[in-house]
Parts: sequence; C-alpha cells; structure tokens
Amino acid sequence: MEATAENTPEKVNKKDYLKGWVSYRIKRYWFYLGATIISIITPWITINGNHIFLLSFDHKKLHLAGVVFDMQELYLMPFLLMLLFLGIFAVTAVGGRAWCGWACPQTIFRVIYRDFIETKLLGLRKRISNKQKEPDMSKFENKIKKVVAILLWSALALLAAADFMWYFVPPEDFFAYLENPMEHMVLVSFVLGVAAFLVVDVVFLKEDFCVYICPYSRVQSVLYDDDTIMAVYDPKRGGEIYQGHGNDRNKMYTKQKDLLAVEPGAECTTCESCVTVCPTHIDIRKGLQLECINCLECVDACTEVMAAFNRPSLVRWSSEKEAVKYEGKTKYFRGKVIAYFTVLTIVLIALFAMGSKKEHMLLNINKSTRLYKTMPGGVVQNDYLFLFQNTDSKPHTYTFEVTNNDKIEIVRPKDPIKIGPGFKSKEVVILETKEPLAQSHDKDISIPVKIKAYAIDDKEKIVIERNLIFTYPRLEALKK
Repeated sequence: MEATAENTPEKVNKKDYLKGWVSYRIKRYWFYLGATIISIITPWITINGNHIFLLSFDHKKLHLAGVVFDMQELYLMPFLLMLLFLGIFAVTAVGGRAWCGWACPQTIFRVIYRDFIETKLLGLRKRISNKQKEPDMSKFENKIKKVVAILLWSALALLAAADFMWYFVPPEDFFAYLENPMEHMVLVSFVLGVAAFLVVDVVFLKEDFCVYICPYSRVQSVLYDDDTIMAVYDPKRGGEIYQGHGNDRNKMYTKQKDLLAVEPGAECTTCESCVTVCPTHIDIRKGLQLECINCLECVDACTEVMAAFNRPSLVRWSSEKEAVKYEGKTKYFRGKVIAYFTVLTIVLIALFAMGSKKEHMLLNINKSTRLYKTMPGGVVQNDYLFLFQNTDSKPHTYTFEVTNNDKIEIVRPKDPIKIGPGFKSKEVVILETKEPLAQSHDKDISIPVKIKAYAIDDKEKIVIERNLIFTYPRLEALKK
C-alpha cells in the first residue's frame, strides 16, 4: 500500500525534531540491565548471615528480608502470593502489559538472543528495526552463525538456570553441591532441565510462548478499561487503515479486518515501520490485540517516521480514552486502581506485622498417653513431650517455668537445654503437684497451665508462652 501525495505531510529536519529524545527501546535496555543485575546479585546479599529472599526446601526455611522463618511459620507465603498477583493486576490496570514488555524474563531473554547475539554480535539479522524478516538459513555462513548463537545462548541459559536455583538453594550450598555432582543429581538435572527449556523457548518458541502458552495474555482484557495505558494507534489522525478498528476490548480476539485505502488527509504514510518492528508480528493499527506486550517498539518506529514531518507519533503510549476516543486526559487515579493499591497496602502491612512477630524458638507440646501418675503423699505427676526448635542464627540455652499456678512445678528436666542454630530437641517434661488442686468423686479434673519458655541468654527477645492441660485425678484414684 503506497502513500499518496495527498496524505504525505511535508518533510522537515528529523534530527532537529528528535533532539534530546530517547527511544523506549533504549530505556527498556537500561531497565533490562538493571533487572538482570538485581536478579543476579540478590541471592548473594545477606543480612546477619540470612538472605534477602530464599525458599530453601533443603533446609525447610524461608529467608525474607534477612529474617529466617521455619516451615512451620509459612503463614507468610499467602501474603507473598497475594502481593504478587495483586501487584500484577494493579500494574495491568494502570499500564497494560507493562510487565510483559519491561520486566518479564521471557522478553528479556528474547531481546538478549535476538537483538544482541543474532543482530549486534553476529550480524545474522540485518536490523533490529525489522523483526519480521527471518535470516536466510540457506546460506552456509548463516547456518554457522545460528549454531554459534545457540551455543552462546545455551551458556547464558545455564547461568540463568543457576541464578533461578539460587533462590531455592543458596549459592554457598549450590557450589558446594556441584563439587560432588553425582551425589546431587536432582539439583544438576533441574538446572540442566531449566536451561534446556530456556534454549527451546527462546530459540524456537520465540514470542509464540507469549501468544499461545502464557495465560496472562488471556486474562488481560478483563483488567483493562478506557484509562489503561498501552500502545495505541490514533485512527482520527492517521486514518482508519482497516475496516472495523479493533480498540474495543470485546473484539480483541477478532483477527480478520479488511484493508482499506488511506483516507485523504490522513497522516499515516503506510510505511509499515510499526509492523516490521513488532516482535509479536501484529499490526498495531488494527487496534487492541492480545499479542501486544507493550514493548512500545511501534511507538519508537512511528515517532522516527513522523518526526520527518514535524508531527508527533501516530502510535502512542496512551489510553483509548485520550488517544482514540478523545474524551479527555487519562485518569490514572480511578476507583479500580485505588482499590488495588489500597488492598496491596493492607496486605503489605499485614505481611510486616506478621513478620515482626517471628518466634526465634518454636515449641510444640504434646501430652503423653498416660493421663497422670499418682504417688504416695498425694503427689500427682503429668508427662509431656516438648519439641524445641532453635530458629535463630546462633545457639541458645533454654529453660521454662509455670507462670499461672504456683502449686505446680517442673521436676524434669532439672537443667537448661542448649540447642544449636536450626537444630531441634525432644525433651520429656514432668509437671508435679504435691498439693490438692481439686476435689471430685466421679471424674478427673482438667486444670489449665501456662508455660513460659525463654532463652536464658536472650530473655527479652526469645520468649514464648504455651497453654497445656494438667490432669488431676478424682479422689478415688488419688487414694489408690
């Protein structure tokens, strides 16, 4: 489709018009670099020997912001999952698929492989601006370059797989395990499996993963509204290029649109730059489509073309309300967005509140199968099994006492219990009373007892209370 003299504006000096302008593609590259650096160095950062984030199935612990939680304290995981999903929903409501275009590992990996390795490094692709044209693989030279590209990406995929594992197996353990790979084949197999998937995904599946496999593209439409920011073509300035413009979210799955002749006076030059640059192979002028990942490559392409005519881009990072319907400025702080961020704030506060109540000692108390033991002189004993766990990063010496009944005392164990960091200890504990606690001829009496357990060397920080039941026998059993 050729541009005509009627609809082609007069050209000007493009360099002057674009002076000081930085493309979204360059901004994304810098964002990708920052995200990559953060993802690689985060597993290595520790606070008092604890990691920023680590979900260790090996040691059955969760490290969060330098605090270690035992698996019995994983009540925090639902809050983390809620933060993840609510965060994605909020970002989508405001900025569309900004996650996909700016932070998704799949997109970052594809940019590294396609734009850097294939295009810049090996010259297998001629231009970054043309992502529609695949390399000519009939040439022997290109076949060699393709093999080299795959090998280079395979090495990076191994690094990415290892980095992924570092969030579940800390680097210090990871490399220690690799010294004896045959003893840790599950770990090795997992790393190799993830790396192999990344090679198949990035080299062969490409953006088809985003379009056909990733579930996010299928749910995005229900999160959009007229104020959602996305890559939008302006049909009023550029002209209707296709029959039935598709910026209706209810029509985003409609693929067939008939090509029209460019309207007289329309600014679109039909240069197809916005089409050839698209990594998911769509025409943004058809309107909203589920394949769009908000990478804004089409915005950059149209900006450079329209700059030659001293006109702003026909494809903008804007909302339907502002760029298509011309119904006023985009409203960023609207009911839906405020609701999302309100719930996010509540969940975040709850997460910190729950995390601040972390117990540095876990204690489970189970009653023995024997209800009680009677001894001469009216002495009654109850047996319990105490399971201690030191969840702190240093050893502690623990003891415990009865706080709500001075007639009941602990007769075993006599000495405090020392437990190393991360270790557990089982102790048989005997509570005894020498004084009558109740009088009943027909039934045993259950007496509530409160146990206070604490670390002798850090009583202010490590102290917990548990409730248990002391069974006192009926008078007939006490006289036997």
